[in-house]
Amino acid sequence: MTHLKRSIVEVKAWENCLAHAIIIAIAKLKNDPEYVAYRSGYKIRPVVQKLLAETGLDLTEGGGIPQLMK
Repeated sequence: MTHLKRSIVEVKAWENCLAHAIIIAIAKLKNDPEYVAYRSGYKIRPVVQKLLAETGLDLTEGGGIPQLMK
């Protein structure tokens, strides 16, 4: 039987934490060389702003399932 690795990554953000989590997950899946920096909270703000601008999401009131589906 194959062993599946599971891990938890703490998102170090006070605002737009859902967007931060999405960016970190995408970086991990795509083997992005900036993954470690994103996970540590570095270099992620411009990428999050770009994601929010392109999707039109407003996460000022928090985020949930509807925002994830969008």
